[in-house]
Amino acid sequence: MTAAIDPVDEFLNLDAWPLSPEEDYSSSGNDSGDQRHSHHRDLPFSRSSISSSSSSSPHSPGESYMVGFLIVNVVGIQYYNGTINGREMVGLVREPLNAYDENAIKVLNTRSVQVGHIERMAAKVLAPMIDSRLIAVEGIVPKASARFNRFKIPCQVHIFARIEAFDAVKSNIAAAGLQLISENNASFALSEAAVVRQRRAGEGEKSVDEIFKLLDEKIGQTRALAALEPPKDVIKSELLLHQKEGLAWLVQRENCLELPPFWEERGGAYVNVLTNYMTDEKPEPLRGGIFADDMGLGKTLTLLSLIAFDKFHGPGPSSVDTGDGDVGKELELKEEEVIVVIDKRSKRQRGSKGTNTQQKRQKTEVVDAGDIKVKSKCSSDPHNSVVSRTTLIVCPPSVFSSWVNQLGEHTIRGRLKVYMYYGERTKDANVLQAYDIVLTTYTTLAAEDPWEDSPVKKIEWRRIILDEAHLIKNINALQSRAVTKLNAKRRWLVTGTPIQNHSFDLFSLMAFLRFEPLSIKNYWNNLIARPLASGDEKGISRLQVLMAAISLRRTKDKALVGLPSKSVETLLVDLSAEERDVYDKMESEARKVITHYISGDTLVRNYSTVLSILVRLRQVCNALALCPPDIRELLPSLEDVKKEPKLLEKMLSVLQEGEDFDCPICICPPRNAVITCCAHIFCQSCILKTIRRSNPSCPLCRHPLSDSDLFQAPPNLSETEDTPESSSFSSKVAVLLQLLSASRDHSPTTKSVVFSQFQKMLLLLEEPLKALGFRLLRLDGSMNAKKRAKVLKEFDVPAPEGPTILLASLKASGVGINLTAASRVYLIEPWWNPAIEEQAMDRIHRIGQKEDVKIVRLIAKETVEERILALQEQKKLLARKAFGRRVPQGQREINKEDLVTLMCL
Repeated sequence: MTAAIDPVDEFLNLDAWPLSPEEDYSSSGNDSGDQRHSHHRDLPFSRSSISSSSSSSPHSPGESYMVGFLIVNVVGIQYYNGTINGREMVGLVREPLNAYDENAIKVLNTRSVQVGHIERMAAKVLAPMIDSRLIAVEGIVPKASARFNRFKIPCQVHIFARIEAFDAVKSNIAAAGLQLISENNASFALSEAAVVRQRRAGEGEKSVDEIFKLLDEKIGQTRALAALEPPKDVIKSELLLHQKEGLAWLVQRENCLELPPFWEERGGAYVNVLTNYMTDEKPEPLRGGIFADDMGLGKTLTLLSLIAFDKFHGPGPSSVDTGDGDVGKELELKEEEVIVVIDKRSKRQRGSKGTNTQQKRQKTEVVDAGDIKVKSKCSSDPHNSVVSRTTLIVCPPSVFSSWVNQLGEHTIRGRLKVYMYYGERTKDANVLQAYDIVLTTYTTLAAEDPWEDSPVKKIEWRRIILDEAHLIKNINALQSRAVTKLNAKRRWLVTGTPIQNHSFDLFSLMAFLRFEPLSIKNYWNNLIARPLASGDEKGISRLQVLMAAISLRRTKDKALVGLPSKSVETLLVDLSAEERDVYDKMESEARKVITHYISGDTLVRNYSTVLSILVRLRQVCNALALCPPDIRELLPSLEDVKKEPKLLEKMLSVLQEGEDFDCPICICPPRNAVITCCAHIFCQSCILKTIRRSNPSCPLCRHPLSDSDLFQAPPNLSETEDTPESSSFSSKVAVLLQLLSASRDHSPTTKSVVFSQFQKMLLLLEEPLKALGFRLLRLDGSMNAKKRAKVLKEFDVPAPEGPTILLASLKASGVGINLTAASRVYLIEPWWNPAIEEQAMDRIHRIGQKEDVKIVRLIAKETVEERILALQEQKKLLARKAFGRRVPQGQREINKEDLVTLMCL
């Protein structure tokens, strides 16, 4: 079999590397490089949002305004297969590596097929402004004229920029001899841009918002659900009411025969009313969606019920017999356990308990599976893949065992055949089709992405289920691209947190669902992202309609679900005099440094320095023992680094202590992390291969690089190292010990989970807790799967025989585990991304929990931590609005101004 994927090859084979330190979501076109380098995705600011605040580029899709438009020609159309039907928005994608013209801008139609290029005279002036991020552009081909030219077609190029950049943009265009049609020009009314068309009336066409309103009304007429019973001869567990309603929704979505949203039939042709794209081929129904129930409400059992229902009560044959005796890795589900057969050897794993629940709909009618008749319409596979009745389930490795356990617990032995496509695995697609379920991981599919003979690519799956689907929020990460390209009749995204940081998290989900036209970045930016970012009420309204059309979201409610209550308390902790003195001095120095970066427009170039500053400030809030005493060492500038490279090693060491960043080449936590002389962090192998296979320069800022410009931090902290030394307890540690002691005095058997993102902090807590007589365990990202399973099994042992405290890394414990043995949660510090915190909390507050859950967040008073909470609320607000109705105000994406707020500048 072909060797595992080389992320460097993928990185170098992108359509284009960024020509500036960052490419923004607002960049035009469908460029595969634009989000590839999103390095710190869960931080209070991303590098895209920082760089978008610089003087050379628009702030964001919403903070740029339309300067005007040019009428140019799309040329070379005779050489490409893409076609344009009437008025249609087109993608304008920079192509700097074009062998004939370094200023080339290619034009893509709504299906992302190339139509041609923007004529050279226009590209020569537009390309430098796009590359420097001075402008963003959108292309629209006006209504087709009676005359047809097979060599070129006219195109309106709409130009967006920040208001303060208008004069520079107009000057550049005028100097090139091009005519910019702006608002004070009589021809401006001819613009086909949405921002102009929405001002005009009486043209007999529906506006974008009228189209969304019609969809909203249609949803309101069909939203009520019945409750559907699963087949009892497969599913042995009793579903709760919300799960039965969820099953009915899933079945209804999978067997829908209607046209997808925004499509209409007109005179035998099919038209997308948002784009005016017309085709004679009937679009496939949108069979799938986003199953977005709150975490801990039993989505897994509901999905297993869907697979069982489809196999035994759906259309067509219920099984596939290949006649092949190879059983590979089969899961034989027994009453008490799951036996995993791998190459004729078995490994036994105990099943874990779990159930589900959810919110009640208007009117509920319970229907037995045997009474349902499902209609299905089969279509030929355009990719010549083999049509299958097998379900492909994709999940992170940490969730793998959860699926195995739930299969054993909820299904009757022998009714569903499961293949574990992981590690050593079959190369034969026919073998996979002999199973009802193929269970695999995102990393496995990413590794097979370049394999032409990958068996998963040869199959048109009955359905694909992406568990923890928010993991594909980076559209250009290897795993996102790998799963999006797979063929399936039904496509499901399963996540309780579809929006974690900003609205663009949803774009990759639209791409996986193939929900045209919103699966195309130009349309997403134009219709959703730009209005949202500008605070336009229309953006929120459209997002709400969109989510209502394709998702099911129910949240925990004690009255309907029967879960014990959950309370969240924020406890402000006063720092000691010594801690306050150190913190204030460090924050004062940090303000000076960051102010200098902002005023000098070098914030992007120094983003690693900024992150290390924020990490240190947060560590001081936890315990001085986590930080060295020399404040100046913690705040190096890029100029300092050039004079003293060892400061780079210290900076890298600081960042490694948290869970804040990924390598921008492989989009994974760095292995053998190195930091460059320009202060960018990569896996050692990734950056070495990159600079040896191309121009020896940094992929992010193009600073010249050689092997000698790479620096390593000391080895990562291991559990064998000494605990950080401290002469006395920090303020937070003292408060935590008091809370845990009080909880033990009230109920000696109550179990608690203490979360922190700093491994050193977890180690620091061990000794004082043991000194007070607590029995404890630790769970962090340094542990392999076997050790993690052992820790979780021990934690489930009831007190007093078992431990009462689990010290857990926030991200390592966020998904795939059940911690309902505990009923107390303590968050030592806030996380940039509130969704990560919510996921961790829901490991405890979920179905199976018998006690009321109390969550305490420890926040250092009058510090950066209080400001992080404010940023969290902004992210939560957007996520809530996406599933809400008629919210009066929009939500800006986080940008440089948030950093100013964070540091009180």
